[in-house]
Formats: sequence, structure tokens, C-alpha cells
Amino acid sequence: MTNSIIELHIQIPADLEGNISGQFDEHLKLIERTLNVTLISRDGMLKILGTEQSAGQARKLIEELVELARKGNTIIRQNVTYALSLAMEERNQVLTEIDKDFICNTIQGRPVKPKTLGQKDYVEQIRQKMIVFGVGPAGTGKTYLAMAMAVTAFRNEEVSRIILTRPAIEAGEKLGFLPGDLQSKVDPYLRPLYDALYQIMGADSFAKNMERGLIEVAPLAYMRGRTLDNAFIILDEAQNTTPAQMKMFLTRIGFGSKVVVTGDASQKDLPKDAVSGLDVAMKVLKNIDDIGFCKLTSKDVVRHPLVQQIVQAYENYEKKQKPARKQSRPARRSGE
Repeated sequence: MTNSIIELHIQIPADLEGNISGQFDEHLKLIERTLNVTLISRDGMLKILGTEQSAGQARKLIEELVELARKGNTIIRQNVTYALSLAMEERNQVLTEIDKDFICNTIQGRPVKPKTLGQKDYVEQIRQKMIVFGVGPAGTGKTYLAMAMAVTAFRNEEVSRIILTRPAIEAGEKLGFLPGDLQSKVDPYLRPLYDALYQIMGADSFAKNMERGLIEVAPLAYMRGRTLDNAFIILDEAQNTTPAQMKMFLTRIGFGSKVVVTGDASQKDLPKDAVSGLDVAMKVLKNIDDIGFCKLTSKDVVRHPLVQQIVQAYENYEKKQKPARKQSRPARRSGE
């Protein structure tokens, strides 16, 4: 009886139908494959065929997508994929709850919001804590969300300036031979920070605030000997710091400042066997109340769906490699 096929219906407004279905019905096809249901759309009515459990899951998921679309959101594949992962855990109405958390608008007027539970926790911790470590794989929005929070705090006059920094570690390529002054040589390292600021603030506003010294983008080495008061400071690519650099950076923080440290432990460019300052800091500082730690995962990837699959594939590969490395170590002889 429990596997008998039932039929459910959802009314979808005509103006939202294309948004919900996706291009060439890709969203509906993804829901069909994942939940093992059949979806038939005719004249604003969506028919769901499946078992009681799967059809019920599909209806709740589509109702949530409709609610998101009603609020003006463009439904993308990432929304559907994440909603499906939540549906498998029988967690409903999570997307609409996340959607309420507005940070700011980009220069094009697009709202910046967290898109996953991990991102929502990350944003909440930035609001509540003085220092937050955001750690996770590529595409989880670590830097972009931190940048949006920094711009919001700057616009609201909660801080008087924004300082963005990252260690200038060469990722397997030597840039020293390139022509130009020091700024030209370090700009490639800082380009992701510039890109995010352009998108959120606009190039003109960014340039004006840079000229006035209210926004500073510099290599980590430039932070030595300074005290950073009343500033929103973001240290990006922190997995490439040494323990000494990380300690130096964290001890620069002054009154009225907020700090976000972002990094991806799986993408270190440090010399072989060198210890990462990010790894050390997360162990040393874990019991300090006003320091928050947010660990994002492949579930929080919000880039192209293929990026999420790549991150997950690498995570699975690395998990398999760890036991193999342990087994390959020679046994210690007695007396050693």
C-alpha cells in the first residue's frame, strides 16, 4: 500500500511558471530524477505522480520554490539542488527562512543574501563576533559574503574603513620577472578582492574611497607594525599564512574593528611540510568566546553545479587516501 501511486496538484501562477520550471524544464526534470516522481505541467496546474512519500516531498519542495519566486527571486539550479538535499533530510521551509536574511544590494540592484544554512550561520557569526574564521572549499561564498558584510558596515558608518589583505604566495608560478612596479606585481594576488568590491560597490565608488584611504587592499606583509582601529578587516586565502604571520595579523586588531579570516585548507600553496597559520589558529583560539568558527562544506557551494560535484569528488578522493597513507607507513621496530 505504501508504494501505491498517488496524484497531487499544485497551482502555479502563469507569470512564475517559467521561473519554477527552468530552461527546457531542467528544474522539473531534476526533481523527477531525484525524487522518482513524474511532473506534468498544463495550464498553470502541476500534476505530481509518485508514492505518497515522494509526491509529498515534491509538493513541499515546489511550494517552497513558488514562495521564493513570488518574492522576486530568480530560481537557479543551485536553489533546486539544495532544496532537494534538504527534502531528503525532511527539512522544509528552510529556503524561505534563509531568503529573509538580506545583506545589501549590488551596484546592479541584485540582493546579496546567504543561500544555504552554512552561509546563513557564517553571516550571523560575522554580525555577532569580533573575529570570525570562515573555512571551506571554493565556491562557498566565504570572501564574497564577508565583502558584502564589510561594505554594509562601511555604508552604515559602523566602521570608518575597509582593509582587505591576503598573503602574496606564488601558486606554483613565478611572477617576479613580470614588468612593472611593486603594485603591478601584487595586483594579481588581490584581483579576486577587487572583483568582489567592483560588483558590490561599483568601480567609481571603489576608486573614490581608495583615493581617500577609506578602502585599502594590500599584501599581508604590509600589516606588520600597524594597529587597525575602527576597521572591517578581511584576511583572504589564510591557509597560505605561516603561524608567525597569522599571529602578527591577529595582534594588529584595535578597538571598534571586526575581522573575517577566510581560507580553504585543501588549497595550500605553502612550501611542502610547512605548517599553515590558519590550521594553528583554529586550534589555539577555539575556546575564546568572541571568536567564531564557521566550517562550510560542499553543500554550501553556490557556483555552477559542476563545481559542487568537483569539490565533492576531491573530498571523497582525499578521504580514501588518508587510510591508504596510514597503512603504507612502515611499522616501528622495537627499540626505536
